[in-house]
Order: sequence, then C-alpha cells, then structure tokens
Amino acid sequence: MERIPPSPIADERESLRAHLDFHRATLAMKCEGLSDEDLRRPASPPSTMSLLGLVRHMAEVERQWFRRTAGGADVPHVWSDRHDFQAAYDASSSTRAEAFGAWEAEVEHSRAVEAAADSIDVRFYVPRWEAEVTLRHLMLHMIHEYARHNGHADFLREAIDGTVGV
Repeated sequence: MERIPPSPIADERESLRAHLDFHRATLAMKCEGLSDEDLRRPASPPSTMSLLGLVRHMAEVERQWFRRTAGGADVPHVWSDRHDFQAAYDASSSTRAEAFGAWEAEVEHSRAVEAAADSIDVRFYVPRWEAEVTLRHLMLHMIHEYARHNGHADFLREAIDGTVGV
C-alpha cells in the first residue's frame, strides 16, 4: 500500500479519501519488515494488543462500517462469533498473511462502497446509535479510528526494534 500524503488543496471528498488512505498506509508501514512473531508481540501484559492485532481489529472496523453499515450486508465478524471488536486484538495464533489478507480485502471493499456512493451526504442507519450517519461522518470516524490506533502502532513498533518516526 503506497503512502501518499493528502493534498492540501483537494475538495472535501478527495481529502477524506486521501486522509483515510494515508492512515491505512501508515498502519501497513508500521508493520513492514517484521516477522510474524514480532507482529504478534503484545504491548504490555495483560494487554494482548499487538501490531497484528491492530491490523485484525481494523479489518473488523472496516467490515463493520463499510460492508455492514454502508453496504447493508449481513456478514459475520472475521474473528468473533459475536459483536466483539476486541477479540481481533488477540493475534497470538495469527499470521501476517491471514491478518493482512483479511484487512486488505476489507479495505478494497470499503473503497468500492465509498466510490459507488453518489455523495458523501448519503445516509446510513446505525442501529447501535439509533441514528443516521452520513458517508462523510463514517469516513471521518474511520480517519479518527486509524489515527488513534496508529498512535498505538508507533509505541508497539518502537518496543519491537526501536523504529520511530512518521
């Protein structure tokens, strides 16, 4: 996944797309060059959060917002038989191929759902919130979700091999 900085002069929709893709690519970048064992290394016990766990979690989040909410699909979670996004964090028996395969498939599906929408003002109902949200809100929520977890990824990567930086 190529990490392209967002344009400071793009229109609103392109700006949202670019920022979301930038954050997606940042998560992938934080995982580059690491073994499956390194990617599974937990942050600090008792937490099971790891870089691979973050990738798995974000696959679930992409699936929830773009496939289920915006796309209306009735599909199960990838790593849980219930509505449990935390289950994805436990990547103790996962591999890079498994986690990244699921995440990349969800990202591609998410991009297709967004591209097919006529407008970022299109609305979707969120049962848990008992409210409608716009595609704009959904994309902003995803940017927030990635930005927050990329902060976790910074600390996780530094603890593995000392790599720091944007």
